[in-house]
Amino acid sequence: YIYIDVDGVEYRVYFEEAGTGIPMLLQHTAGADGRQWRHLLEDAEFQRDFRMIAYDLPYHGKSVPPAGIEWWKQEYRLITDFLMKTVLALIDGLELDRPVYMGSSVGGHLATDLALNHADRFRALIGLEAANATPGGYSDQWYHPRISNDYKASVMYGLMSPTSPEAARRETAWIYSQGAPPVFKGDLYYYSVDHNLTETAERIDTSRTSLYLLTGEYDWASPPAASAELAARIPGATFTKMERLGHFPMSEDPARFREYIAPVLAEIARS
Repeated sequence: YIYIDVDGVEYRVYFEEAGTGIPMLLQHTAGADGRQWRHLLEDAEFQRDFRMIAYDLPYHGKSVPPAGIEWWKQEYRLITDFLMKTVLALIDGLELDRPVYMGSSVGGHLATDLALNHADRFRALIGLEAANATPGGYSDQWYHPRISNDYKASVMYGLMSPTSPEAARRETAWIYSQGAPPVFKGDLYYYSVDHNLTETAERIDTSRTSLYLLTGEYDWASPPAASAELAARIPGATFTKMERLGHFPMSEDPARFREYIAPVLAEIARS
């Protein structure tokens, strides 16, 4: 655990790490936690070059709500400013020297927001399932007394590739079924409302830090075409369509995801 301060509030943030070398922060998807990255953390080859750090955002997983405020009296709603400040506080608290950042879904969007606003703090940014904007996802159905966490998990199951191993797809959905009820809806506020690069993507300067975008073929929330459109607006950004993968590449089919991410990490390590 590490204690960090964001806007005057102390948060106790849980993280797991493996490996030595270049620091790399790993951001999970909406409503989930750092367990999504367990396969990457276990990879002995990546451990030789990277200090991989998978953290649970405040209110997610083992990062319980802050003790210093009456958080139950306010609606949980994730916004861009809080997300970026949390990552920067982790960098400072863990004393990381220009880490690599990689995130999926919410984390993929965040890669581009960090590239726009804090590029100099990172040596490379990797956005999985990123887009200019993904409107329409923020809805009351995601936090309603008649909607169970099983329903949320079943929708996430449908975001994965039908070719991904069944056990891995079930594990990914299982993690979703365990999230605090209001958190998934609150995260989608950032994903579908607050994140919007439709007017600003061209301002991202990849001469300050590299930006890699990769998206799964079967992702219908942030489809490959949307990620390709985003990359086309950012000079120097690279885009890769990941065949036979969906919205959760790192957890739904770790072996196939490795085929796509290994060359990216090798290029970062060389540079």
